[in-house]
This record gives sequence, C-alpha cells and structure tokens, in this order.
Amino acid sequence: MTSAEAGALRRLAPPARRFLAHRKGVLVRLALWSLAESGQAFLVGHAVARSVDEGFLAGDPRRGLLWLGVALVAVLSGARVVRGVFAQLAGVTEPLRDGLVRRAVDRSMARAAPGGPGGTDRAAVSRLTNQVEIARDSFAGLVLTLRSFVFTAAGALLGLLSLHPALLVVVLPPLAAGLALFLVTLRPMAAAQRRALAADEALGDHAASARAALRDLAACGTGPGAERRGADLVADAAAAARTLAGWAAVRTAALGVAGHLPVLALLIAVEWLRGHGVSVGALLGAFTYLVQSLLPALHTLMTALGAAGSRLLVVLDRILGPEPEPEPEPDRVPEPVPVPVSVLKSEPGPSTASASAAAFAVDMAAVPAVELRAVTLSYGVRAEPVLDALDLCVAPGEHLAVVGPSGIGKSTLTRLVAGTLAPSSGEVRVAGRPVTGRPAAELAALRVLVPQDAYVFSGTVGDNLAYLNTDACRAELDAAVGAFGLGPLVERLGGLDGTVRPAELSPGERQLVALVRAYLSPAPLLLLDEATCHLDPASEARAEEALAGRAGTLVVVAHRLSSAVRADRTLVLDGVRARCGTHAELLDRSPLYRDLAGHWNS
Repeated sequence: MTSAEAGALRRLAPPARRFLAHRKGVLVRLALWSLAESGQAFLVGHAVARSVDEGFLAGDPRRGLLWLGVALVAVLSGARVVRGVFAQLAGVTEPLRDGLVRRAVDRSMARAAPGGPGGTDRAAVSRLTNQVEIARDSFAGLVLTLRSFVFTAAGALLGLLSLHPALLVVVLPPLAAGLALFLVTLRPMAAAQRRALAADEALGDHAASARAALRDLAACGTGPGAERRGADLVADAAAAARTLAGWAAVRTAALGVAGHLPVLALLIAVEWLRGHGVSVGALLGAFTYLVQSLLPALHTLMTALGAAGSRLLVVLDRILGPEPEPEPEPDRVPEPVPVPVSVLKSEPGPSTASASAAAFAVDMAAVPAVELRAVTLSYGVRAEPVLDALDLCVAPGEHLAVVGPSGIGKSTLTRLVAGTLAPSSGEVRVAGRPVTGRPAAELAALRVLVPQDAYVFSGTVGDNLAYLNTDACRAELDAAVGAFGLGPLVERLGGLDGTVRPAELSPGERQLVALVRAYLSPAPLLLLDEATCHLDPASEARAEEALAGRAGTLVVVAHRLSSAVRADRTLVLDGVRARCGTHAELLDRSPLYRDLAGHWNS
C-alpha cells in the first residue's frame, strides 16, 4: 500500500467508525434481510439436489416437482428480499451524502471566511455535485456487493457442506486462489488509478491553460516549450494508462480463475466424487450453487472492489481529508517581455519590420495589392462552397469595403487574403506573391489582420501600440494617438508608460488600441474584419479616415453603411454572384446592396 493510501485509510477510519456506530439499527435490519438472502441461496441448490435424488431418480415425480416448487418460491422471494435491502440501504447512503455535502460546504466557507486560506475554491462545485454523487453511489454499490457476497457465499457454502463435504474440497481451492489473486491486485491497481487520474488532470489543466493563452504563447515564443510540456504529460498519461491496463489484465485473470475453475474442477472430479458417495442430485445441486449463487456474487464483488472501492477512497479523502497545500498553477504562461517605451527612438527611422517588408518589395504600380483568381472554399468535401470561383483585384493604395449578410463569407475572405486559411481551389496573391504556405514571418511583413475581438496584453500602453513596430519613436506614437482620438484613454492609463490591464478596458477601447497598433505597422496591407464594431459612428469614421490616409491598401469588412460609402469601392457578397463597384454603382446594379443600404439607413 502506498503512503498516500495508508494515510487516507488512517484519516478515514475514525469518521467511518463514528458514522456506522450511529446507525446500528439500520445495520441490524440490513443484516436480517441479508440472512433471508442467505437462506434463499441455500434453498435453491438444496431443493434441486433433493428433487433429483428423492424425486425423479427415486421414481417419485410428485416429490421432485414439490422440491422444484420450493426452489421456485425461493427464487421468487428474492424480489421481496431485494426490496427490503434497498429500503434499509437508503438509511445508510443518504445520511452519508448529506454529511459529505455539509463537509464540502463548510470547507468552501472556511476558505472564503476572513482569516481563512483565501483564494477561489475551484473544486467546490465538483465536490458538491460530482464527487458527492460518486461517493454515495460507490458506497451503496460496495455495501450491496459486500453484503450479498458474504451472505450468499455463506448460504451456498453451507449448502455444499450439507450435500457432501467432498464438494468443498473440490470447489474451495480454485475459488480461494482466484479471490487471493484478486485481493493482491487491489493495492497496486488503486495506486495505478491514482496515477492515471493525476496524469489526466495534469494534462487537462495544461491543455486548458495553453488554449486560453495561445496568443501569449505565440507572442512570447514559448510555444515550443508548452508543446514539449504537453508531450511529456501525454507520455505520462499513456504510461499510467498502460500500467493500469496491465493490472486490469491481472484482475481479469483472477476473475477467470475464481469464476471458471471451480466449475471446471467440479466437472473433472465427477468420477472421484461419485466414488466418495456423492449423489447425482448432490452434483447437480453443487453446480446450481456455483452458477446461480456463488460465482455471480464473487464476480460482482471483484468488479465493485476493483472500481468503486478505489474511487470511494479517493473521493472521501478529498472531501473529508485535510485542506491541500496551495500549489503553483502548472504551466503558467510567462507574460510578454515588452520593449520599454523609454528605449524607443526619439526620431523616426527604418524599422525591422520595414526591412522585412523591403525583402518582398515589388513594383506596386505593376502588380495588384490583392488578387484572387477563381478562389473557391468549402468547409468540407460535400459542403456548399462559401466562396465560389471568386475573382477579385485590389489596386495598391485602394480602400475596399466588403459587405454582405451574416455568414456569407466576409471573414473567410479576410482569412484567405491574410494567408491563415487555404482555398479549396484557386490562388490568392498579396503584392504579387502567393500567400498559401508562406512562412508566418513573411506574411507578417505583408499584411496585418485585425479581427473583431481585439487582442490587448498586459504591459505598458507603449508596448501595446508599438507591438508590430518596435522601432516606432515617441513622436510617431503621439501622432497615432492623436489621429485616433486615443488621448483621453492614454492619459487615464498614465501615459505611454502607464500599465494596461486588458480586463479593465471596454471592447471599444481594446479595438482602438488594436487599430493604432495596425496603423503603426509597416505592413502595406491592412485587413479589418469588423474591427470597429464596438466603436460609435464618430470614432469609427475617425479611425477609418486615419487608416485610409496611411500609405498602403485597406480592406474593411463593413459594419455600417458609412464604411462602404467612405471606401473607393465595395465588394458585395451575396452567395450567388459577387459584385464590386462604387456606392452609386452598386445602388443601381445590386438588389442586395440596396436592401442592405435600406436596412442600415432605417
């Protein structure tokens, strides 16, 4: 037994004794009903033996049928016995459940009370619901199976002894061997279950924390480390599962020994038993005891102890045991290491990102800024295409708005242009170069995609604004803040050196920070996927005016009609035929655009 299990048993033994001591009356009534079950098991096999020896083989069919009737009555009485057992069982299991709920509530309240450990009790809900129910169900199952095995085995073994003592000589050795082998596996299998549970919880915690911090992992470059940690946790979980499976195989072997060898031994020993005076009826009664009573009860016992027993021990120790020591949160993602604003240059100069963009410099007058050639995309082999053979050409420096009903493919289009989504067929080019399969560093130098859910990280205001252009100087930052009307927010946060706490910013404020960050980026293409939806119309117009005045190309998924009016051209996606033109042209040529304009203006 592991030290953890021994400690758990020592902690749980006193409260278990006190709990049972206060329920002696229920336990006595439960034992009386169990005695009736023991008598039922005895009568079934004994009646079968008597019906053969004293009835059918003795030439007295009436006596044989009478004994079979006794067996039938014993079997039918089982329903009444089971009903009585369950009625008494509730008097033990429900008080246990109530006590565990009170203990779980007291623990949570003690943690939250002044002078307590403090902190959020994240396991409180699990203890009050899932763990309490596991404890109650496991305890009820153990009581039922242990009681049934003890009294059923007593009745069956007494019946075998009453038929002939030689039957016990044949049946008991394989039965005891299988039971002993099973008992040997209980402790290591419980330890393996603990390790498997801990490995599974650790893997789940790592996956949850990594999923919630994907952007931080990418921004800090700690993705490979998190990946290695995840691989180690997967390996640990797999090793624990293999160990558990190995012990499960041993337990299955124990079930086979205890569940099948007694019957096989009885068949092999028939001639020897007959030579020692065992009658045919006694042999048939022995088989009845084994098949109908003893072996099913033993199989149920082994299954319950191997699963419910270990679960009950673990859950009770978590609810009734001492408060665990606080542990540091695993796999905490490090905060981004920002570039202090104080070291930003005081004069504008060529940025690192600009140098990267220069590596892909092309004659922008000669090639489109964005070009889609017969682009089709379907989310699934048999799904209807979201975009179907779409052709599009956006000139360098152009301001394009994209409109259409919800779910028509506007966000899909921006992801295709950004290179984060590959088309099912066709080709997407930015600045004359295909984007599909291009490395992330090269794509970052060509375009910036600002989604609806703006990303702001913990750090200074300057860190957030200059994240895509760390060479930006204070003059550039101040000019961008003024262009977007971000001055009041920056002042409220304490200036460019002030600290940003993302949870304290409104969705609109986060969007403005992300838009200024994109504005300062040297990438020649900006893609806004409803990135102004949380701004009021005046702030949205100011932001789009600033972005349109920036050198480069602007593609905006429009949230309001005013965005389409301000654009040089507007692309209308209607799921049938895409149309592109000026606001006036589309009012004349596109019924959908007229409907959208009427809806926006209403």
